[in-house]
Amino acid sequence: MASNIPCSTADLSYDVFLSFRGEDTRRNFTDHLYTSLTENGIHTFRDSEELHKGEDIASELSRVIQKSRMFIIVFSRNYADSKWCLNELVKIIELMEQKRSTTILPVFYHVDPSEVRYQFGSYGEAFSNYDKDAGLKKENIEKWRAALTEAANLAGWHVDNQRACPKLNQVPKVKGQINPLVTLKGFELVTIEEQIHGRTN
Repeated sequence: MASNIPCSTADLSYDVFLSFRGEDTRRNFTDHLYTSLTENGIHTFRDSEELHKGEDIASELSRVIQKSRMFIIVFSRNYADSKWCLNELVKIIELMEQKRSTTILPVFYHVDPSEVRYQFGSYGEAFSNYDKDAGLKKENIEKWRAALTEAANLAGWHVDNQRACPKLNQVPKVKGQINPLVTLKGFELVTIEEQIHGRTN
């Protein structure tokens, strides 16, 4: 369970938290996305950059999740193979349920959103293995399934082309915060105004 650490705006440490399966996207899509965000002044967390050797990684990730404003979850083919990624996702969804102001932007990287939502295809294969693992608690498996379904039901972006890298266009900031959202369009990261509420400029 995610801890209930109070998280005021003044305490936020990161603008964006990237959740991704390293072996799928670390050296391509996620790397380009991280570079684009940081080059535009958006304080972004990814585990390879920010976690320090010797720290309790699980508790540190929980702390960082609590102190992040926005989450970009990159669902790739092997995301569900990682229990670490799934536990991370559960914590993010729990935070969203606790704090309705939390923004989650799912990116479906070369996977169909329905595979994530209903756990079939590569996601179904992963859960078939989990169901056969006597060492796993059924409660945890159900939490993973529920978190995937909830995340996949959010408005997101389906990336299925082969363009080399995303490009971050101008992202306005107000008082050091992203204003109000960034969003992916194909491989291009562009600024929008309150799309989550259905309003346009």
